[in-house]
Amino acid sequence: MIGRINTYRLINQQIARSKFTNPAQVVSWMVAMQAQEYAMAKWAIGLRCVGSNDQDIEEAFNNWSILRTHIMRPTWHFVSKEDIRWMTKLTAPRVHQFNSFTYRQMELSTDILVKCAKIIEKKLTGGKHLNRQVLNLELKRHNIIAEGIRLSAIMMYAELEGVICSGPRDGKQFTYALLEERVPAVKDMLKAEALAKLCDQYFRSRGPATIRDFTTWSGLTVKEAREGISGMTQGFITENIDGSEYIFEDREYKLDINDQISFLMPDYDEYGMSYKDRSSLFNPRNKGKTVSRGNPIFNRMIILSGKIEGTWTRTVKGKTVHVEAFPFLDLSRSEIKAMEKAVENYVQFSENLNRKK
Repeated sequence: MIGRINTYRLINQQIARSKFTNPAQVVSWMVAMQAQEYAMAKWAIGLRCVGSNDQDIEEAFNNWSILRTHIMRPTWHFVSKEDIRWMTKLTAPRVHQFNSFTYRQMELSTDILVKCAKIIEKKLTGGKHLNRQVLNLELKRHNIIAEGIRLSAIMMYAELEGVICSGPRDGKQFTYALLEERVPAVKDMLKAEALAKLCDQYFRSRGPATIRDFTTWSGLTVKEAREGISGMTQGFITENIDGSEYIFEDREYKLDINDQISFLMPDYDEYGMSYKDRSSLFNPRNKGKTVSRGNPIFNRMIILSGKIEGTWTRTVKGKTVHVEAFPFLDLSRSEIKAMEKAVENYVQFSENLNRKK
């Protein structure tokens, strides 16, 4: 049995029945998608994008259809061009709070951070996109030493202040570009409007979810969450399920036989990361099995009928992708068939065998 919560989430997260055919549509619907593990973050989009492959996501990233930046929490996320400005403005103050200890530890005063952002801005002006090493050399030229965590904090500050965003990849290296030169300016959004918009898109794409789920995902406060929920559009309901108050869109939810309910979940996927309470992901029959393999939400997990049933690894040799699956327990014949199909879908995505014409 999949369970009601997982059924709704599989559909709302566009895993079971995606209506999208390009990466930008997926990222826009999901608002933000955790993306520190870049290869797996591309697969997270591919899970939700009909007929896509790895190269499609790569191209969308390189042509700025989707962006990768620090937003909401001190970690990387994919975000759309339409959403990056208002989301950065809304969530940057909280991320700066999270980073305040690091700023102090790295002896990065506000004056120094502002100076660094201006140096980086000047270096990137004119449509350039440069990698971190080049920008670090420019900082050194201005007598600013920035290595390791210190450089990461400087670059994150510039992102949070809306100075820089991701540029196209240079080989395997990531680059930065100026936000002003890559993303059209938009009318400023009042905080109340931004909170309502974020809550609206979160609960629409991830419901059923609780207020605590939202604050864990967004990094915002409970007070801000309640303010945002009060301003959401119509069409949402609040319902007590197993003792917790869940918010979700009021519509018909029904899975069909061909819907994707079994898949190889990438590490840090939104199907797990979007919630504080992740208990619906676990099958009681596997009790004690997942703990021995670390935190399952952060690892690559086998999802069968909406629940975690094992782990998986991949090995890439040239253009060939080899997947090994490790179920926690012996699987039924139908479960083995579902797992094999999940592996096939990932291999096709990775090896570009299903590339659109």
